[in-house]
Amino acid sequence: MMSVMRCTRFYKRHFSTSLLRLQDNKPVFNDNKEKNLNPSRYTSPPLEELPEDIRAICDETKSKIGFIPNVFLAYAKRPEHFRNFMSYHDLLMKGPSGLSRAERESIVVVVSKENSCLYCVVAHGAALRVLGKDNVVADQIVVNWRTADLSPRLRGILEFASKVNEKGFVAQEEDINNLKELGLTDFDVWDIVSIAAFFGFSNRMAGFLDMRPNIEFYNMKR
Repeated sequence: MMSVMRCTRFYKRHFSTSLLRLQDNKPVFNDNKEKNLNPSRYTSPPLEELPEDIRAICDETKSKIGFIPNVFLAYAKRPEHFRNFMSYHDLLMKGPSGLSRAERESIVVVVSKENSCLYCVVAHGAALRVLGKDNVVADQIVVNWRTADLSPRLRGILEFASKVNEKGFVAQEEDINNLKELGLTDFDVWDIVSIAAFFGFSNRMAGFLDMRPNIEFYNMKR
């Protein structure tokens, strides 16, 4: 009679071989993964050839997070566009506002998801995990903010941001009054519109440039 140990070895060897045989007959899960290593559609200039101010921004960012976001490398091809894009981005996302940085990132994720922007959903989803300090809610917002476990304030913000992202959006007094009832000011509403509109532009540029998220974003704060 076969011992338990011999029986275990037999089944392990048999099923491992069968599984490998099955896998050999299947197509490769991802045979185009090299594409994910390219920053964008266009070749980025070497770092040493970048203008000094742009190279300094890239170096500083790398020292903080360990890599240079591909959006930097994509826009570096046109330095004036880089400077102006980053200047307004940083004002909206890091400047003075009644909105927290996590709330601002949430707006970006919602708008970017609606616009099917891979780069912005992945990159700003990572930022939301870091700044929001709640991976569960961050992932819920990425997948479907409408079913996420949100506070009334954040739900109101995202509802309005989603409306701003709609074609032909015109602000209604009812929308603004609803936000004020949640404690938001006129300038807060202004910021919601500015962020949603700016990333509507950013999403479309990322799509045109075929911008790929850095691999590091996928694992950030996991």
